[in-house]
Amino acid sequence: MGHTSTVEYGRKIIHAGVTGLRTGHTEFSPEKAHALVARSAEESARLAVAGACLGIVPAYLLARRSRATNAMVFGVIGGVLGFVTGFSWKTRSLSSTLAHSAMKEVRRAKDEHWLERNPIDYA
Repeated sequence: MGHTSTVEYGRKIIHAGVTGLRTGHTEFSPEKAHALVARSAEESARLAVAGACLGIVPAYLLARRSRATNAMVFGVIGGVLGFVTGFSWKTRSLSSTLAHSAMKEVRRAKDEHWLERNPIDYA
């Protein structure tokens, strides 16, 4: 397989994945997806605050110098981790639907590519 055909195959796979994501979004119902994302983001904000508070604690316990800077850095890291964890968990049904649909399309594109390279002669 040459460089050009490899790039072309890669584009087909990416296109198939994006098509699958769009199909999955439609199957999940766009209105339901938007409501889920909005609700999950709002609920995850509480976890972000908790994560930020937990992130500040080690900065004060471990460091003697530059406590304020460390507290801010650890607070931001804790907040981001709290938000991402909560959001990922609360939107797992949507993520699962999207991933399943994308993989289905990628598998279809890979099968088509295989058949192009390995034609079946029924004669």
